[in-house]
Amino acid sequence: MSPEAHSAPRSLAEALRARDDSSLAALLRSRPDLVTPVPTDLTQLATRAGTRASVLRALERLDRFALQTAEALAVAPDPASYDTLLGLMAGDAGDPAVAGALPRALGTLREQALVWGGDDRLRLVRTAREVLAPSPQHPSPTGLGPTVREATSGMSPGRIQEIVTTAGLPSTHDPVSAVAALTALFTHRKKLARLLGQAPEAAREVLSRLVWGPPYGQVTADPAAHLRWLLDRGLLLPTAPGTVVLPREVALHLRAGRAHRAAEPLPPAVAPAATHSARVVDATAAGQAYTALATVEELLKEWDEGGPAVLRAGGLSVRDLKRTAVALDVSEPVAAFWVELAYAAGLIASDGEADERYAATPAYDEWLEQPPAERWVRLAQAWLAATRTPGLVGGRDAKDRTLSALGPGLDRSAAPEVRHRVLSLLAGMGPGAVPDAESVLARLRWERPLRGGRRDGEDDLRSRLARWTLSEAELLGLTGRGALSSHGRALLGAPPAAGPGSPAAEAPGAGSSTAGGGPGADAGEAGTDATGAGTAGTGAPARPDSAHPDSGHPASGGPGDKLPVHRHRVPDRLVPLSGPEQAVAGAAAARLLAPLLPEPLDHVLLQADLTAVAPGPLRRPLADMLGVLADVESKGGATVYRFTPASVRRALDAGRTAADLHAFLTEHSRTPVPQPLAYLIDDVARRHGHLRVGAASAYVRCDDDALLNEILADKRAAALRLRRLAPTVLAAPADPATLLEGLRAMGYAPAAESAEGDVLIARAHAHRTPPRAAPEPVPDGPPPPDATLLAAAIRAIRAGDLAATTPRKPVGEPLAGGELPRTSSAETLATVQAAVLTGDSLWIGYVNAEGAASQRVISPVRVEGGFVTAYDHTADEVRTYPLHRITGVAELAED
Repeated sequence: MSPEAHSAPRSLAEALRARDDSSLAALLRSRPDLVTPVPTDLTQLATRAGTRASVLRALERLDRFALQTAEALAVAPDPASYDTLLGLMAGDAGDPAVAGALPRALGTLREQALVWGGDDRLRLVRTAREVLAPSPQHPSPTGLGPTVREATSGMSPGRIQEIVTTAGLPSTHDPVSAVAALTALFTHRKKLARLLGQAPEAAREVLSRLVWGPPYGQVTADPAAHLRWLLDRGLLLPTAPGTVVLPREVALHLRAGRAHRAAEPLPPAVAPAATHSARVVDATAAGQAYTALATVEELLKEWDEGGPAVLRAGGLSVRDLKRTAVALDVSEPVAAFWVELAYAAGLIASDGEADERYAATPAYDEWLEQPPAERWVRLAQAWLAATRTPGLVGGRDAKDRTLSALGPGLDRSAAPEVRHRVLSLLAGMGPGAVPDAESVLARLRWERPLRGGRRDGEDDLRSRLARWTLSEAELLGLTGRGALSSHGRALLGAPPAAGPGSPAAEAPGAGSSTAGGGPGADAGEAGTDATGAGTAGTGAPARPDSAHPDSGHPASGGPGDKLPVHRHRVPDRLVPLSGPEQAVAGAAAARLLAPLLPEPLDHVLLQADLTAVAPGPLRRPLADMLGVLADVESKGGATVYRFTPASVRRALDAGRTAADLHAFLTEHSRTPVPQPLAYLIDDVARRHGHLRVGAASAYVRCDDDALLNEILADKRAAALRLRRLAPTVLAAPADPATLLEGLRAMGYAPAAESAEGDVLIARAHAHRTPPRAAPEPVPDGPPPPDATLLAAAIRAIRAGDLAATTPRKPVGEPLAGGELPRTSSAETLATVQAAVLTGDSLWIGYVNAEGAASQRVISPVRVEGGFVTAYDHTADEVRTYPLHRITGVAELAED
């Protein structure tokens, strides 16, 4: 036997044992479920890597070509050579693109411990083979059927001999050799070609219909002559009454050796649909970012005194969502997005009262005090990390219940990864390039075919998430006119876009936090990447790639128009940023966005038709006061406010006097205060407070008894059931608030008063929830381990493996079955004391206080007081163990 055969791993555990620490770290990083909890040794790690749940999760994170490679191995002999695998992927004619990409795909499968063994003996993990191998219940994506051996397993020996003889082969003495002879015939290209050359034309047509799958067909009890010809020679084999199957070996011959109809070694490029100037993109995105801030502020202002009630099942009612949409002047799906965004940022929450309602949180007041650019960064980062999916609002859950905004059932753990990936693809294009949406979806389906297709029952959730990402990024101001903005790039940690006229190119400090690449990357390489998107999920490191596939291609922007090909290189997969990196990226994005946001104004333009025009955003004190004194009539680039008697009375109720209002308008208007507006303020102020309303249940007090007589004579006051208590006092059974509203509806301007007779100032009461944290994203499996945890886990696994595999000298009676050693207390104490003197290491069995047994390798330092202090190789630290908890000891063999 050759030395290579001796060194070849015989199991996945042995293959893992041969890896170095960096390779093990890559495995644990790409499959974080393997490190939760930390395995005791490499054998346990290999066992966990072969469990069905872990294998399915790993397969879901493969790109299409890596998955096709695994599918090809599932239909290949076990073990298979690299040449066999290459033949299944590239076919008899060969395919240079497949041949070039196959080492990367195979390396990915090896890195994730889905394939082990050398190139001459490639083995797919058994669980993965069971999942991907074809069966009648779960057809393979390859469209191949069972092998001859599998299809004839239930066939009678006599029938097998008949098939062998009819196929032109000599009969054998047993069915095993007969099946082997038939398999050899079907795998011999020339002999099978001669046999098929004798087939009737109708028979060849039947085979052509089955060759690419599904390989199963139906036949009658008395099949036609051309079907009988195929059945008699084993080219179709019965699997059940009335059902036949095309053997895998025959199908591969007809396919010219290909396992798949079309191998996809290269990811589809994200094609540009249009291009815009980078400055136009940034300006448009900045304008939308300002609109996003204004919309969230308007939403919270609507809910300032207490928002809608919380449904018993949680969330907003359909009616409340419609009211919110009307108040924000947007559609209901867009209103759901803004509500969910404010919730994800921790700005709104339930107040937790008995009559539970939604309201702003104390964090909202802190958010208002921040500069606009920093407020936008907080919203954008909350959106990137949120697993709540506003696009699902209005849909149905698994129990056919309507999904409501802010309600349960909206979390989708794939949302952050899809958002980040879509924006990363946009970052891979040139500055100002607008991606074609369908090409983005095609790229995502290539990167995650199992998670992106319908085979997992999610109805193509990733495609819907990608579409929502493109529209929500535009609403939020990360993109402008469909292209990623410079502040959007900085927020992702991508290098600044280097292009003619790009603002980011003039701000070298922005976007300095990058993952997997830097601004100095050569912009001339693109379009030939065979590595694709890699298989790392959320938090996985970016792979170093020789070139980036998203170079863009000429695409039509209109009849006869050709768009430029963008040659901008960025890392193929940007890694989601950690906490400190997020802070740096957020600061860079805020620096880029701040100069693009409009400067708040300190003035308005008063007009004679009782309106005021704000030609831009107003400073907060001015906007707050104007919001009390006037009603917003229209919004847009310029906001129009209208003054009405009710709005002026609202300002007077808030404690302002007519003189205050005149002074305010004179100070903040660039035009003279129109006379109609001055008359309106004076007229309302003159009548304001002339009537006094208190509690009788309620009363009306006025020094002018003629005015009270007028009220009593008014037919509209009948519903208030007023009666005179004194010449200057009327009483009513209604409460003061109802009486106030009734008199105001009649055209009067009463003021409320306290029990002491003072006028009550009706200030808006800001209702706040107790301190609330933003909702935590629902993770998509265990979080990726950080470098500290990886180092500790690998050290513990190595030490545990050393304890499990180191040869030992038996002490006491020999044990079978790998049990822990059992020695008497005297023998244990003597062996440990001797090891202290000699400095030898020992293998011990130990039972802790909870009764959990483990095995450890220790180097004793001292023994005293019933305890042994030793360096524990398993834990990589000095520990003290009670001697009475040591079940036994064994010396390590000298070799």
